Amino acid sequence: MSDTVANWTPGDDAMVENAIRHGADRRELLRMMLAGGVALSAGTAILGRAGAALAAEPVKGGHLKVAGFSASTADTLDPAKASNATDYTRCCSLYNRLTFIDGAGKVTMELADSVESTDAKTWTVRLRKGVTFHDGKSLTAKDVVFSLKRHLDPAVGSKVATLAKQFADVTAADDLTATITLAAANADLPTILALHHFMIVADGTTNFSKGNGTGAFVLKEFNPGVRSIVARNTNYWKAKGPYFDSFEYFAIGDESARLNAVLSGDIHVGANLNPRSLRIIEGNPAIAPFISKLGTYTDLNLRLDLAPGDKAGVVEGFKYLVNRQVIQKAVLRGLAEIANDQPIPSWNPYFNAELKQREFDPERAKSLFQKAGILGQEVRVVASDAASSSADYAAVLQQAAGKIGLNIVIDRVPSDGYWSNHWLKDAVGFGNINARPTPDILFSLFYQSTAPWNESRYKSEKFDAMLLEARGLLDQAKRKQIYGEMQAMVANEAGTIIPVFQSNLDGVSPKLKGLVANPLGGMMGFALPEYAWFGA
Repeated sequence: MSDTVANWTPGDDAMVENAIRHGADRRELLRMMLAGGVALSAGTAILGRAGAALAAEPVKGGHLKVAGFSASTADTLDPAKASNATDYTRCCSLYNRLTFIDGAGKVTMELADSVESTDAKTWTVRLRKGVTFHDGKSLTAKDVVFSLKRHLDPAVGSKVATLAKQFADVTAADDLTATITLAAANADLPTILALHHFMIVADGTTNFSKGNGTGAFVLKEFNPGVRSIVARNTNYWKAKGPYFDSFEYFAIGDESARLNAVLSGDIHVGANLNPRSLRIIEGNPAIAPFISKLGTYTDLNLRLDLAPGDKAGVVEGFKYLVNRQVIQKAVLRGLAEIANDQPIPSWNPYFNAELKQREFDPERAKSLFQKAGILGQEVRVVASDAASSSADYAAVLQQAAGKIGLNIVIDRVPSDGYWSNHWLKDAVGFGNINARPTPDILFSLFYQSTAPWNESRYKSEKFDAMLLEARGLLDQAKRKQIYGEMQAMVANEAGTIIPVFQSNLDGVSPKLKGLVANPLGGMMGFALPEYAWFGA
């Protein structure tokens, strides 16, 4: 596109659609696009596409086939135990949340009619009338009480138990009203309730194999590690959707095979493609790119309780040895934003813009490694296609390390079973973290001392105390100050290295309509099957 600046991507069409939905006029839209580096002629074309997309009438029918990038026998239909895109996608099709985050990042109501509080500590949740589970049971406040309280039971093994500890009590005031009392004030509660793990399940559920929810689809088949098939919920409570008759989800671990499956028409969505595939996709009529600018990242983790990360200076040395520009431009083909080893992206209102960007400095890394006594030693780095682009990241790191005398050996393991067998366990390895909408959620899940996904085993009493303090503040300036200091602590003290924030690339069939990027992840925040449709 000769008349556009390279930083505008096809996924930004969704941003324009969101702005139109929220009342922006043509002048405001053109001003927004010019600020993003789009020439007037290109902006007019984008407006035309967005207008056509919004004017398109959804069409019912068809069997949607989606391939993700990983699967294992640990796949689950229990929202509390969901831990990756595979689980989130299935749960989004079967269940609903009390609240929902739309494509513009705005919290909207889903099963709740309202979530209100006067002090950010005691919250009243009023439920929609007439909602039923797949088995015919009516939704009541008892289901909300059960769904939220079960995250506090250690036997459940909830992945958001740390977040749920805020729930001092959850009670049913009447059939359609629940009261959530927090241990301390948290203005972010409506956003927290929109996370995938807080899906509402039926009171007393212990067997999740049937996927009995209030969601858009009803479970027909679930074979962990293989595939799932769901069919349209004909009694769905929403006035619109879903539009597909059925939806099939499975994994194709090899990225090239996943791409080729879309190109051949065998599947309609190939999720989480490598940015290098963009060159194949662009201009090919058999496939279209669906790009979502998120806070998603692949991070290199050195456990601080295992060698070599337990030696002073080693983690800092690795942070100087990562060539972020090469990863951004060569590995990710520009579909990324330079990051600084902390998880809050620049578009977040709490981003610390004053934190000095760490530069690529191999000589400084060499000095630190010499003091730690690891030069000349072999350092095993575990990578996998399950952690997006991690093998390429590792190759960039290996090349830089070789020039200063550090012997990095890349152990590339299969996607199947990576999250259960390697993540959080290996001394040096990669994670792949989906976007989260608030600093509190990111810090609570990944950096608090007791966090279930504390990838580097970072522990700081000061950090934990600051997390609790910021959570209860209604003074946004003070809150931003505390979150800024916490970002600096993570960047300088934790064993996580976040080189860039990645834009998510899904390869989709041109037949698919209604696609809008969502801040909770690729594939419309993993809810694509409910909201998309096949064009006529």
